[in-house]
Amino acid sequence: MLGALVKTIFGSANDRYVKSLDKYVQQINAFEPAITAMSDDELAAQTAKFRHMLSEGTSLDDLLPEAFATVRETSKRVLGMRHFDVQMIGGIVLHRGEIAEMRTGEGKTLVATVATYLNALEGKGVHVVTVNDYLARRDAEWMGQIHSFLGLTVGVIVPNLNEFQRREAYGADITYGTNNEFGFDYLRDNMKHDRSQMVQRPFNFAIVDEVDSILIDEARTPLIISGPTDDKSELYISVDLVVKRLTEEDFEKDEKTKNITLTEDGVEKAERMLEAEGLLEGSNLYDVENTQVVHHLDQALKGVHMFKRDTDYIVKDDKVIIIDEFTGRMMEGRRWSNGLHQAVEAKEGVKIEPENQTMASITFQNYFRMYPKLSGMTGTAATEAAEFYDIYKMNVVTIPTNVQIQRVDEEDEFYKNTIDKFGAIAKLIREKNEKGQPVLVGTVSIEKSELLSDFLNKEGVKHSVLNARFHEMEAHIVAQAGRLGAVTIATNMAGRGTDIQLGGNVEFRTEDELKDMPEGPERDAAIARIKEEVSEEKRKVLEAGGLCVIGTERHESRRIDNQLRGRSGRQGDPGLSKFYLCLEDDLLRIFGPDTLFSRMLNSNLEDGEAIGSKWLSKAIETAQKKVEARNYEVRKQVVEYDDVMNDQRKVIYEQRSDIMDAEAVDDVVTDMRADTINAIVADACPAGSYPENWDVEGLKARTADIFNLDVPIEAWIEEDGLEPEQIEERIAAQADEKMALKMGKDDPSIWRQVEKSILLDRIDHHWKEHLATLDALRQVVFLRAYAQKTPINEYKQEAFGLFERMLETIREDVTRILSVSELRMPETVDLPDLPDFLTGHIDPLTGLEDSNDGDGSAARAALFGSLAGSTQATASPGGAGADPYAEMELSRNAPCPCGSGNKYKHCHGALS
Repeated sequence: MLGALVKTIFGSANDRYVKSLDKYVQQINAFEPAITAMSDDELAAQTAKFRHMLSEGTSLDDLLPEAFATVRETSKRVLGMRHFDVQMIGGIVLHRGEIAEMRTGEGKTLVATVATYLNALEGKGVHVVTVNDYLARRDAEWMGQIHSFLGLTVGVIVPNLNEFQRREAYGADITYGTNNEFGFDYLRDNMKHDRSQMVQRPFNFAIVDEVDSILIDEARTPLIISGPTDDKSELYISVDLVVKRLTEEDFEKDEKTKNITLTEDGVEKAERMLEAEGLLEGSNLYDVENTQVVHHLDQALKGVHMFKRDTDYIVKDDKVIIIDEFTGRMMEGRRWSNGLHQAVEAKEGVKIEPENQTMASITFQNYFRMYPKLSGMTGTAATEAAEFYDIYKMNVVTIPTNVQIQRVDEEDEFYKNTIDKFGAIAKLIREKNEKGQPVLVGTVSIEKSELLSDFLNKEGVKHSVLNARFHEMEAHIVAQAGRLGAVTIATNMAGRGTDIQLGGNVEFRTEDELKDMPEGPERDAAIARIKEEVSEEKRKVLEAGGLCVIGTERHESRRIDNQLRGRSGRQGDPGLSKFYLCLEDDLLRIFGPDTLFSRMLNSNLEDGEAIGSKWLSKAIETAQKKVEARNYEVRKQVVEYDDVMNDQRKVIYEQRSDIMDAEAVDDVVTDMRADTINAIVADACPAGSYPENWDVEGLKARTADIFNLDVPIEAWIEEDGLEPEQIEERIAAQADEKMALKMGKDDPSIWRQVEKSILLDRIDHHWKEHLATLDALRQVVFLRAYAQKTPINEYKQEAFGLFERMLETIREDVTRILSVSELRMPETVDLPDLPDFLTGHIDPLTGLEDSNDGDGSAARAALFGSLAGSTQATASPGGAGADPYAEMELSRNAPCPCGSGNKYKHCHGALS
């Protein structure tokens, strides 16, 4: 009570902060007369002036007023748009590394130009991150006109660019691109073998558009680069047939977590069927020999009974395509992990693609936290302000609208079931349509969109359906959703990136209607006609009440609901929003409090009867808050686990970077050889033990295997009475002498290159194996909770031990390869490009994945071979050393892991 009174008198903390920025806006406005008087050449010359001032020690903050005024004037001349004062406030917020929450239609894209220009003056690069390729290209072309006019270079990062194009785009002053492309380029860069192959520059400043979508919604799933494993199509199909014969009494579903478990009867039934199919070892499903079958059975249960066609995915062109739950878009090429996608493919009877193996991964949280300065903008961030600060240390600042909002947000209306609810929605739409008021309807799935479409057809209402099936028409349908009498059904409206303008969009109408008309007076007249029609149509729409937004049910997140509402009431336009709910809605059915159900059912609602109350809306909001809190915990858990891996990732990537930058790594290789000798001697001759307890035969065998040396250790001990330290010194002396002789035969520069290549290759190979081990550990570590242990602490301890062992293995592996191989070098040496790995966006806890680009065909070789083929060396086994890769069970036709570039059967495999 007292807090509300204080807020009324003094304003909220956000209001006071925004008000404090007014003084900067006044300074910007004070520059306007002088800058308006400049010629185009003088205006463009401002960039050189600012850069000179920066070199003289002037700070960006000192340049801000004049630089912002310069961008505002450029925008007026180039785009015909002048930044409002509130947009300047948004620009200041972005420059300060905060999140600007601005309503839909307030011009966030234009706001970003002032902050990007100011920060690009330093020449260190500014990244503008968007949610899809269309927006990245559009913004780069549209807003890039301002930056190009002022002499800055603009690049855009989208899929299917080659390395040269990517390097050029990252070298620009301002680079537009999608979050996935930026993240995957970072991972790919850290798989390269030469600094010249890398495309990204050191991180400087990033502005994230639709920041809530990228840093909250998509942050639940890390980015993953992977390659496919063995084909197990027959297993998926067989298990799918078993699962489809199970009944609902055989399993229990948890819709909150999308998990499903067999009952005791279900386990017994599944065992008998799997046994009949020949898939079971023994008679017990949970014997250790059946671990793989249990895994695939679990995934098939999920795929068949938890994932719904036209809600979670669609089938198109003989492929299962994931539907983004937040935007309703098709996620072309993206796949669920851990065999789940294969299970759904088997369910639908389409071609089954192989599973993938992780080669590199990072979460969006840890990727974006690498930027020294990070900011963002969106229409809805306040509800997640705590998470933004906890994870990214960014404050959310709500920017006031340029014109006061006139939209009316009506109370929710509640019905008994979906049929009654959709019937009421259809009648309201018909009423609005008859008076010409445009209607935008938000649904949560394709299935619901098509159900509502059937209702509207019965009512005789002409309408457009925007969902994943009509993805290509998305921007055009959204752009015209504000036309007189337009009715548009959309599967979620989050981050569509196209404003709904009342009366229609001149640009899109011109593109649609005049695409075949050549330039000339006739086309100019047609454009003038369209502009006049749009203007007249807008007047009629305003009279009809503006855009009416209808929500068919509440989303899990209040932000998505607010984004739908925000489509109406743009720039002070009138509008209306209303949500229709029923007991069968997923949010209420799965997450609603029990009291809500009992009270509503006891009210004896008649068919078609509706109620609405503030208590009901409050109860629904409470359910949404619970879901948001649960999702935050999931994201927080992902970060906690990735933080463990992130520390290790930094060590590996820094080590790779140092190796690539070094002219020679002979000191590193020498240290590795010494550490390896120390380790094998310590294993065979433990400190404080007697010589008769030493494993002399084991030490000789490992010395022969790793160094290709036959050392008389027994004689050293019996005749010379050597201690372990002295044995270590003698082995080291012989190993060093042998390497010196070998290296003396060739040009030292060749050996330097070979050492670097093999070192990088072994790091990459064992890091990939380490990631797979950590994935497996993360899947099972939760079971430690039953022993009253904290899973994350157990994970940290185990992961640290695994990392230590990985480093030991790398040292031994590098030492072995250099010791046992003889090199024959060709005249020219070229470093190959990376294969087109599968790139994924995978939740390590649930297995849900969004991935992109590539069918994995080019990645298959990389699973067996190594990137060290970059030397193009020809290695042949030396001396009496055995094949060091015998235990890897390599294909005879796979590239040899030694880095020779030859097939395994013509290299080290010739020994086996």
